[in-house]
Amino acid sequence: MATALPVADAKQVRRYARSLIRRHPRALVAALGLHALAAIAGLAVPRLLGDLVERISRGTSALTVDRIALAIAVFMVVQSVLVRFAHLASARLGERVLAELREEFVDRILAIPLATVERAGTGDLLTRTSRDVSALSRTVRFAVPETLIAIVTGGFVVGALLLVGPLLALPCLLAVPALWVGTRWYLRRAPAGYLAENAAYSDITDGISETVEGSRTTEALRQQARRRARTDEAIGRSYAAERYTLFLRTVWFPVVEVGYVVPVVATLLIGGWFYLRGWVTLGQVTAATLYVQQLIDPLDRLLSWLDELQVGGASMARLLGVAQPEGPADGSGRRPADDCPPVPAQLRATTDQGLAVRDVRYAYRPGRDVLHGVTLTPRPGERIAMVGPSGAGKSTLGRLLAGIHVPRTGSVTVGGVPLAELPLDELRRHVALVTQEHHVFIGTLRENVSMVRPTAAESEVRAALAAVDALGWAEELPSGLDTVVGAGGHPLDAARAQQLALARLVLADPHTLVLDEATSLIDPRAARDLERSLAGVLAGRTVIAIAHRLFSAHDADRVAVVEGGRITELGSHDELVAAGGSYAALWRSWHGEPSAGGDRPGSSADVDPDGQPVETAGAGAGR
Repeated sequence: MATALPVADAKQVRRYARSLIRRHPRALVAALGLHALAAIAGLAVPRLLGDLVERISRGTSALTVDRIALAIAVFMVVQSVLVRFAHLASARLGERVLAELREEFVDRILAIPLATVERAGTGDLLTRTSRDVSALSRTVRFAVPETLIAIVTGGFVVGALLLVGPLLALPCLLAVPALWVGTRWYLRRAPAGYLAENAAYSDITDGISETVEGSRTTEALRQQARRRARTDEAIGRSYAAERYTLFLRTVWFPVVEVGYVVPVVATLLIGGWFYLRGWVTLGQVTAATLYVQQLIDPLDRLLSWLDELQVGGASMARLLGVAQPEGPADGSGRRPADDCPPVPAQLRATTDQGLAVRDVRYAYRPGRDVLHGVTLTPRPGERIAMVGPSGAGKSTLGRLLAGIHVPRTGSVTVGGVPLAELPLDELRRHVALVTQEHHVFIGTLRENVSMVRPTAAESEVRAALAAVDALGWAEELPSGLDTVVGAGGHPLDAARAQQLALARLVLADPHTLVLDEATSLIDPRAARDLERSLAGVLAGRTVIAIAHRLFSAHDADRVAVVEGGRITELGSHDELVAAGGSYAALWRSWHGEPSAGGDRPGSSADVDPDGQPVETAGAGAGR
């Protein structure tokens, strides 16, 4: 089961929203000021109409009527102009805030440890980066400005109503209990409802993406019915969550609509009674009724967008929660998300920056270690091959060596400093990991390689491509290194995409590399040539290669055999073959040898997977 990414609480959301507002004080004051002026201009019209009714009721000249009508027209034009510029200022502020939100969210995503993403599954993260970002965009662009406009306008309307006559403001209070009780009832339930709705949608996305990615496995194991049942169950939960939020709206909206009608009717009836009693004038009743009618628009705007604010608040809570640090709830160590201290002085002072693994244990679930007391100390510049059966713990150990996972007990250090104490940028300058999983980013081929070091010169990019035997086909692309690749661009097959990943590694130039089946998608003969080319380019650097193709082990300085979460054998290829243990059995099985004899030059051990002879000198050069 995937573990959902954390969600920020209401206090964190409010604190972050306040910090966003404080970043743009001038723009916010300008937008609110323009809306205030527009509201004031709009308030003149009901007052003038009230005066017009009062004057007509007492008898007046046509000239007076014309003057009042002209004044009303002028104020309406002024209000329209002010509204136009006020909305423009609000839109600019909203887009600026939205741009910052998106940039910060991207930073938060990039700071998430890979182990956290793997536990959460891609569906939750995908939903947050798409659906939640879209919902928050609508909130920032429309809901927040419209809410501020409604608050400012409503405040001025209430003030104008009180100036016309405090008695005429009393009928509006009849709607307050219904609006207050209904809104409180809604707000107590809406945040949790929208969070549940978004979480249910994440489950659907996660399940569908898993089904698509694992379609071949699903068909091979005949699990189609089970996957359909899982999808139907997720859709059912999403339907129930959306039905609940719909229920909240169907209860709240009618209460709000009644709250709009009551003040207008009450002002006319009670205001008329006040007029008959001689407490107010006819013009005051007219103006007050128009102000109450005018109050409906900001109140309706405020309450209508309040629902959108709940959606945006839920989305912001999910986005802010992406990079929240998690405690070791499952018993395994976890790397902090983005709160690492500066580079320790101990690492800066030492010249010995070698990698060391001491008595490491790791568990994905509490009480179920998958690594048991592993100790490994690669020598600087050494090439170590890790081999063993599937599920033995090789990839897990590789991820610990790369600082992706943090050991439950024991230590993984570089220069004596635990990897978990290093900032991510500093960590990647020491240790880097390339797996059989790869990605081609949208952009030019040059940008795909140089993204690890944007300041790299053209010659360095070409040298990195040449090191992985990719420069030839790269130059043959339609626009050479300037060819756009990735989604919608020039297609690259899996093997070439893997070469790109290796070229990035060469350009990044860490002193320790962890290769987890990094050439698995390349033809075996080409893969061996590529690994030898890499060995020449990366001479002097420590390389730990996790491999199923045993020619990688044959070329290595030492071989570590991983079985059952332990290193059971460690030594050179010749030593382990001569020892006749697990590695010797793997080697014989890979070459189809019935005997337990060690390989010698010219024997069947000196052939590649295609049966071609292997030169011993060439093998040594790859170390």
